[in-house]
Amino acid sequence: MTADEVARPFVKEIQEATSSLPKDKRPKLVGLLANSDPAARKYAEWTGKTFRRDGMEFEVRQVETDDLEQALEEANLDKSVSGVMIYYPVFGSRPSFHGGSYDDALRDSVSLAKDVEGLCHFYRRTLYRNQRFVDAEQARKCVLPCTPLAVVKILEHLGAYDDQHPVGDRMTGKSVAIVNRSEIVGRPLAAMLANDGATVYSVDIDSTYIFRRGKVEPVPPETTTEELVRKSDVVVLGVPSAGYKMDPAWVKEGAIVVNVASHKNIDEAKLLSTRPGVRFVPQVGKVTVAMLERNLLRLHKNFDGCGRLMWDSGLGCVAPAPALEEQPAQKRQKVDEQQ
Repeated sequence: MTADEVARPFVKEIQEATSSLPKDKRPKLVGLLANSDPAARKYAEWTGKTFRRDGMEFEVRQVETDDLEQALEEANLDKSVSGVMIYYPVFGSRPSFHGGSYDDALRDSVSLAKDVEGLCHFYRRTLYRNQRFVDAEQARKCVLPCTPLAVVKILEHLGAYDDQHPVGDRMTGKSVAIVNRSEIVGRPLAAMLANDGATVYSVDIDSTYIFRRGKVEPVPPETTTEELVRKSDVVVLGVPSAGYKMDPAWVKEGAIVVNVASHKNIDEAKLLSTRPGVRFVPQVGKVTVAMLERNLLRLHKNFDGCGRLMWDSGLGCVAPAPALEEQPAQKRQKVDEQQ
């Protein structure tokens, strides 16, 4: 199965939603490019082409690394911008003055009203707490990280989610193995699937954990990745290395295998010829971009015209107060710290 098939209905929905807006009111995404990674540049070009096709605005702002923080602040304050994304990695593991890595600090500096990738502290917190709405009235849905959300939509398309159960329980009884625990893909995906009822085996280079709704615990020390994969209904592969290949014999018959890495982490031909009933999705990029567009529309709907905002312990826009976009950095930081 290809990502095109899954993305198609979302693209149609996005185009219909965008065409209903006046041209001067259509959402705009700004991508900040401060690295020399050719893959990032290619992704930016592909994103721009897709956004323009679907009636939305897209602008790449190329900046020097030392100017990135200022460029981000300007984009956060720019009222013509509906969403902001940064092409990572920028500083890699370089430490930040504020603690953690510099890239992590940048993620947390994106305004929650413009965080199209759903990676800032506010959206991470709502994800891990399984809070699905920005506001107490449950009128504004949260955005979710694009690639993990793309995997969820692929699994829904393939019937892994049981729509006979209520929302939040549709993966009950399913086991999932995710070979990746990055903060961008593997960890949020594990939480999202656990929040929907699955038992998730989160495998990383030096450890394996079991994610269940609201709970993380290590596997018994003698447990192998092979054992966990063999009993998994879904296997998600996200190892960013051409050298990693999972043995297709580990995959149980009838399982779904989704490859989110830029390299194929399994021999597709051998997998499909030796494991009956397995469905394999080799790439998720087109669904990821559709989710990026969908997130941008959601931010535009949630915050455009909201005017003056007040945030109560992270529950949302509840009463008049100075707009986030109009607050100086120091005051906005205080608001963020209270969420």
